[in-house]
Parts: sequence; C-alpha cells; structure tokens
Amino acid sequence: MYLQLKDKSISEQIELITRSLVALKSYNGTDGESRKAQYIYEIIRSFPYFQKHPDKVWLQEVPNDVIGRQNVFALLDGETSKTLLFHAHYDTVGTDDYGALQEMAHDPDFLQKFFMDYEGEEKVREDALSGNWLFGRGSLDMQSGIAVHLANLLHFSEQSKAPEGNLLFLFNGDEESEHAGLIAALTELDRLKRGGLDYLAAINTDFISPIYDGDCKRYIYTGAAGKFLPGFYIYGREAHVGDVLTSIDPTAIASKINLEINQNLDFVENIPGEFTLPPSCLYFKDDKTAYNVQTPLSTSIYFNYFVYEKTARDVLYVMKKAAMKAVAQLEERSKQQYESYRDYHGFPERELSWQVDVLTLREYIFWLKERGLDPEPVMEKVLRDHEGEDRRTVSYKMVEALQHLDPDRTPRVIIFFAPPFLPHNYLNEENEYGKKVKEVLNSCLNEISEETGEEFVTKRFFPYLADGSFLSLHEEDEDIEVIKKNLPMIDDLYPVPIDTIRKLNIPSINIGVYGKDGHQWTERVYKPYTFSVLPEIIQRVTKDLLNI
Repeated sequence: MYLQLKDKSISEQIELITRSLVALKSYNGTDGESRKAQYIYEIIRSFPYFQKHPDKVWLQEVPNDVIGRQNVFALLDGETSKTLLFHAHYDTVGTDDYGALQEMAHDPDFLQKFFMDYEGEEKVREDALSGNWLFGRGSLDMQSGIAVHLANLLHFSEQSKAPEGNLLFLFNGDEESEHAGLIAALTELDRLKRGGLDYLAAINTDFISPIYDGDCKRYIYTGAAGKFLPGFYIYGREAHVGDVLTSIDPTAIASKINLEINQNLDFVENIPGEFTLPPSCLYFKDDKTAYNVQTPLSTSIYFNYFVYEKTARDVLYVMKKAAMKAVAQLEERSKQQYESYRDYHGFPERELSWQVDVLTLREYIFWLKERGLDPEPVMEKVLRDHEGEDRRTVSYKMVEALQHLDPDRTPRVIIFFAPPFLPHNYLNEENEYGKKVKEVLNSCLNEISEETGEEFVTKRFFPYLADGSFLSLHEEDEDIEVIKKNLPMIDDLYPVPIDTIRKLNIPSINIGVYGKDGHQWTERVYKPYTFSVLPEIIQRVTKDLLNI
C-alpha cells in the first residue's frame, strides 16, 4: 500500500485508503472483521518506519472470540513517555438496508452515479451531484476515520524528528455490538502503561453529523455518553381466553411500561448545551412459541438508556417508578373491568387479586435468600446451558429461572440490567490537566476556524455509543456495586474490567469525520472536511497536547 500512497497528498491518501477499506466487507459478527484487521495490519507494515521497526506493529487476539477478532496496534516512539492514543473501529453494520442495491453497497462510484438520478430525497441527489461526498457502507462509520489515522500515522512516521511523545494507534472490531475489541484492548493498554507509557488522552475519529437541517457546525466532543440496557421480566397469571378477565396479562403491563418509558422526554437529561437523547425500546416479546388459547405467562422488554451524568441508581429508580405506576394503573383497571363484567352477567363475587410486585434484581435475590433459596447455582446452570447464545437472551433466562424458584408463582416485574453496559466519561475541567487539554483544543480549533472558515463547537458528550466510553470511568464505587448486583453474573456474562479502566483513566476526545446518514443506505462522508481539514486538526492537536 505504501507505494500507492507515497507520492500523493494527504487528502488523496485518505481517499485511497477509505475506498480500499470500504471495498473490504467487515460486517459486525462475521469473519470479515478478522480480514479487515489483517488488512490494516499489512498497510501499516508497508510503511517504511515499520519496515525498519517491525516489532512496533502487532496483533492482539480478542480472548474467547468465536470469529477470531484481532486488535491492531502500532506504536511510533517519541522522545518522552508521554503518550497519545488514536483509535477507531473497523467493523460496520450490514447492508440489508440497501435492498436491491445490496451487492453494490461497497462501490462508491456506482452509488454516486445512482444517487445523481435519485428522486427519493433531493438532498442526497444534490450531494451526489456535487462530487464532494463518498458513498458506501462504512464510508462514514468509520472506514474514513481509520484512513485519517493511517494517513496521519504515515505523516508522523516520515518526519525527520521523533515526536515529543509516543503515538499509539489502535484499530479494533465489535464497536457496533458489544465492544469486545476495545474491552480486550484494555489489558494491552495496561501492559504498555506498566511498560512506561504515560497516557495523556485518546483521540477517536467516530463520525459527526448535522444535528438539525441546515446545521453546518463541526462538533468536537471531550467525553462519551454511557449506556444501560434496563430490562423488565414480567411474570403474570395465565388464563384461558374464555376466562381472560381473570388473567394478569404481562403483555398489557409491558405495553404500559413501554408507553411510560419509550421516547419519553421526561427521561432526557437536561444538560445545557448538550445533545441528549431519551430512552428507546429495543426489544418486546412474550414467551409464547406456538399458537394456543392461553394468555401469555411472561413478557420481556428492554430499553436503550443513554446516560451522561446519571448513575445506575438514578436509572433504576426511574425505571422502578415507571413500572410501579404501570402496574398500579392496570391493577385498578383490571378490578373495574372484572366487576363490571361480573355485574353485567350476574355472576357471584369472586376473591381475585391483580396485584403485581415490582422489584429490582438485587431486591428479588435478597427476597429469595431470606426464604432459604440459593439463586447462584440456578444462574450458573443457565449460563452453562446457554453458552454462546445472545447475552441478553441469557440474562432473561437467568431472571426467568429465578422467578421459577418462587413456589407461589407470584406475579411480579423484575427490573435488571442486560449487557452491554458502557460507562459515561467526560473531561474533568475542574482539575488543572483538564483545563489545559480544553485550552489546547479550543486554541487549535480557533486557529483552524480562522484559516478555513469552519465553525467548531466543543461539547462534553459524544451523544451516541462509542468505544471511548471504556477508557475512563466516573462512576463511584456505590454505582458500580449497583450495576454488579443488578446485571446477572456480570463477571461471567459481560466482564468489564472496571479496575483496569480506572487505572488507565484516559480522557476520550472525539474529533470525527463528517458526513450524513450513518447506518443508512444513503451513508456518505464529506470529503473536503474529512480528507483535508480533519487530518490537519488532529496533527496540530497532537503536537500541542504533547507539549502540555
């Protein structure tokens, strides 16, 4: 690859690398991820610096990974122990959204020509006609981000003088699902830290987009949103459809909980100047696997819940409050409906209760132990019996098995956390180092703004999910304990090396590629900014940060 790059400008290098990466499929959860890692490794190996220092580029196996994912590391030695980490993920989402054009999803030239005549959306057509946008799966999220890092790695490696500090590059997979690549990389980052690297900050190039129509600002983020996946296992009381009004219908409870939580702006964190998002329902299913005339016995539902400053305790509190409100309203409604129906038909009175308990997983486990029931072997057996299955499914099966320990089959809602869990983090501007980093960043952006006319806005939280979440941690010990007690068998089901993250404590800055429609078939990256302005920004920020 180096021979194709050496006589080109950096913008030409980035476009060439982006196109080659887009052409190579690396859908999340497929062996294409492994091939992409090997390809990136070979690109770096072709650079003269790494021809001379082959030990400075290496692959790290992701432990116990069924598709053989690997992380790619490259280290450019500096004059001091100060170190900047540059990282990007190489996996992409699939291409089902391209429909009949699925086979052409990795051909930017074909897609540009197609969208030139596209009548479905005028803005897409205008962008295609301008020639300033590169289309294709992964073009924005985030093969172009990898290309920027690789071109900058080549740039820094060809300078006559070594940089002030070390430049460490990391390319990992599985960002689009459970972040196995970055989580595995934490052990390698820790090893390198123990070997003498002193991490100052991490720079990610995950994509940025307009927040609203007509928005032309370039957003720089000094932290990352966190995420919980609060799940509700709802156990009701079944009945024949001929006696349906005596049932406690878990689908009705789940529906009511969904209406209370899903896209509810009351749950949006109000942080001035930040783009924050409400929770959204990602899964809703009852336990029936075949047709019969019995009402469902249980229902499962979980939500994506972004957190910026909120803690696990905060999230569980509002989730439990919403569930208690839902079951209380349905209990009253069920009583009234049954009484009206009984009175209409002249049936005798009948002693029935529609009460439903609402407990967090931690509370329910305590309830079981108080009654001499041991939940640990039950969860361990479920984990063994369902090894390799979707981790959210396994977590629900654990909670279901615990509910079955109750000899009274009490109707209840059990609230818990399912994988994944992403910590939220942000640059602490209250300490001296945080202030200096922010000053360096703003000074550099102001200079480039004057030179290029670009308008930059610095915000605290990258609003979507990103690997940078795992590089530092702001949760207190009490919050971590809440997570551990409410995410079933977290150390086995979804181990997150909390102590390692705390020890590394690398501030995460996202200086991203710019484009539109990530995860959509109209995905495209804006070439003038991404291929020309962005690499210059990162180069200047790198030099300034190393001189703090």
